[in-house]
Amino acid sequence: MHIKKAVAAAFLAATGIAAAQETCTDEQIEANKEIARGFYQDLWFTDNTDRYTEYVADTYQVWDIGDRKGVTEKAIEQKVIADRFHGGATMTGEIQFMVADCERVATRWTATSKPTSLVGHIMIGDTTLPIINVVKIEDGKIVEFWNHRHDIDASLVIFKTAPAFIKGVLVGAIPFGFLYWRARRKS
Repeated sequence: MHIKKAVAAAFLAATGIAAAQETCTDEQIEANKEIARGFYQDLWFTDNTDRYTEYVADTYQVWDIGDRKGVTEKAIEQKVIADRFHGGATMTGEIQFMVADCERVATRWTATSKPTSLVGHIMIGDTTLPIINVVKIEDGKIVEFWNHRHDIDASLVIFKTAPAFIKGVLVGAIPFGFLYWRARRKS
C-alpha cells in the first residue's frame, strides 16, 4: 500500500501539484476517485451533463494550459463546456488510470469524438484527445481543475494557428505583389 501512495505522490508532483500534507484513510481516497470517475462518466463519456451538481462545487478554480489560470467559475460552466462538445459530436472516453492522495485525484484519460454535424466536423473533428486532469475535492465536490490536454492532437489547433498562417501569407504577399507590380510596369 505504501508503494501506491508513493507512486501517487510522485505523479502528482510531476504534474506540478504537491501532494496534500494531511493524512487520509484509503476509504476517503477511494471515495474521491469515485467522485472523479463519476464526473468523467456522466459529463464526458455519456451525455448526462445535468448531473454536474453531484460532482462540482458551486464555484471552482481552473488551471488550464491556455489563458485560464486561477479563474473562478460557477459549476454550471462544466455543464456548458460538456454540452458544447456533445452538441457537435458523439463523445465517449476511457480512463487509463487514476492516482490519488488525500484530496487530489489525477486521471489520465482519452476523450473520443465522432462528429454529428458540420460544425462538429470543423470545431471538434473525429479525434481521440489524451488528457490528464488533476482535480481537488473538498467535502465531496470538485473545487479545482488542473487541465493538461494534448491540444496538438485536436482539430481545434487550426483555430489557434490560422491567424498566424494568414499573417504569414500577407507578409509574404506584400513583397511578391510589389515585385509583380514592378515587373508589369517595366513591360
